[in-house]
Amino acid sequence: MNRIFLFSSVVALTFFAFSCSNSGQKAETGDAKAVSVTEGELTLNVDPSNSTLEWEGSKPTGKHHGTINISKGEIHITDGKLVGGNFTIDMNSIVDLDLEDAESNGKLVGHLKSADFFDVEKFPTSLFEITSVEAIGGSNENLNVTGNLTLKETTASVSFPVTYKLDTTGLKVESSIFIIDRSVWSVKYGSRKFFDNLKDSYISDEISLKVTINAKVD
Repeated sequence: MNRIFLFSSVVALTFFAFSCSNSGQKAETGDAKAVSVTEGELTLNVDPSNSTLEWEGSKPTGKHHGTINISKGEIHITDGKLVGGNFTIDMNSIVDLDLEDAESNGKLVGHLKSADFFDVEKFPTSLFEITSVEAIGGSNENLNVTGNLTLKETTASVSFPVTYKLDTTGLKVESSIFIIDRSVWSVKYGSRKFFDNLKDSYISDEISLKVTINAKVD
């Protein structure tokens, strides 16, 4: 089996929690599905130094954005087609990029890492594992990817469309913006599904995500 290393892999997940409607389409979510081990003819290893998550979150009084690192992962290819893969998210690497005041920045990041949100001391990593890939409209470039997202102590299935291009110069997989409900993964802070009388202090349960992976053939 040939192995191709990613020299440039960027995985971008953009988090939105708007009080108004979010951009993107709601993703199909449900119970976790069985993961078959599909190594494929080619295995592309994610390069942690060039792999990140970009996030943005908001509530009625404002919004913030930043990054989270990808620590490892693999993409599996057979007959030029995406057949499987996974990536691990380093939850301890959360940073905020919009707050210039160091104290305010530290408080926000500390809160995101706390048990109110992602509880990174107890759950230092998250994982996405592809369970199936289907062509959209018979195209090899437009796919619907389904996988299990494990966040904190919950694993649930998520499906979203991607564009996929593989040629002699490299690989690019990019999702459309899609929306999930964070309460499915027990991220409860500020959720009106778990707390009453929040008034304007609530945070939307909807999170918009975008995934982008780039790879160049070694």
